[in-house]
Amino acid sequence: MKRLLHIVTTALFASVALAGPGAHGPGGEHLDEAAHATASGLARLPDGSVNVPKIAQRRMVIRTRVVTTSEAARTVELPGRVIADPNAGGRVQALYGGRLEAGPRGLPVIGQTVRQGDILAWVRHNPDPIAQANQTALRAELRTARLLVEQRVARLEGLEGSIPRKDIESARAELAGLREREAGIAAGIGSREALRAPVSGVIARADMLAGQVVDARDTLFEIVDPARLLVEATVADAALATRLAGAALKDVPDVALSFLGAGGSLRDGVLPVLFRTQGKAGARPALAVGQPVSVVAQLAERIPGIVLPTRALTRNASNEPVVWIKSGAERFIPQPVEVQTLDAQTVVVTRGLSADNRVVVQGASLIAQIR
Repeated sequence: MKRLLHIVTTALFASVALAGPGAHGPGGEHLDEAAHATASGLARLPDGSVNVPKIAQRRMVIRTRVVTTSEAARTVELPGRVIADPNAGGRVQALYGGRLEAGPRGLPVIGQTVRQGDILAWVRHNPDPIAQANQTALRAELRTARLLVEQRVARLEGLEGSIPRKDIESARAELAGLREREAGIAAGIGSREALRAPVSGVIARADMLAGQVVDARDTLFEIVDPARLLVEATVADAALATRLAGAALKDVPDVALSFLGAGGSLRDGVLPVLFRTQGKAGARPALAVGQPVSVVAQLAERIPGIVLPTRALTRNASNEPVVWIKSGAERFIPQPVEVQTLDAQTVVVTRGLSADNRVVVQGASLIAQIR
């Protein structure tokens, strides 16, 4: 009896080893995969699909949507950069060289708000010694001449009525001219230039220190209005500028763009196109002057496709854009697609996806991380 039991047990183990884990008839391999995935929870199956239990879907806040085919505006992505509005920004430069002095509120710093006409700093001019000596000597000569003319005017006014009135008026006019010349020379000696804010806004550049020597036409401060910025994009096709219907900034959903116009001549082989930025809900655009951006320009042409939110897209191991299709209660399949960007929040799928598929529109990035 013991020998018979040993023979039956050995035969049973041999049959299991020969059959293997997937030998369960048609579909037996998928049954084993599903059983393993159900037992272990989250799992990526050998065919690339992902098993996500219902409780995990609720925790990951996965949302799906049945997609339909529609039409969307064709888009083109343009390189651009943020620039200051010439009517809401300005530069502060010195007309003459000299030594920098702090203004009434000290030297401004980056981010400080200023109003038009505020004195930001002073530039005290320092002429060469010979020129300053000549001005001092000329001022002394004018002072002496003024004193002599003042005495002559006093004598003539004492003789008023016995001398012609024109002599008195001539002396007075000469005295007034000497006083103005002396005042002008005195103002030129040790004078300083007031650097005033040309516009109201925020200090965007300020790298000056008190006592620093500056040259004429040096840019000392730059002022911009963060609420009034422009975006300058460039296009290689001049005809493309006439077909623009709208635009948005890629990866910057809180900023809206309005088309202002296109240049009439090429610059470095491309045509500049100008847009005005506007923060949504009246908020200030989170942009900086000189920041490189990508402008998604919408054209007048329409293309058929399936519109999806940008967060529905992920990347596979080959760096291809994919969407996740829900094929069962707990199974999700990656589907490579071809897309075009519509704006900062939506894309249109032009190939690889058909209508009536249930696509993951929220939580796709979490599903893609399951290994």
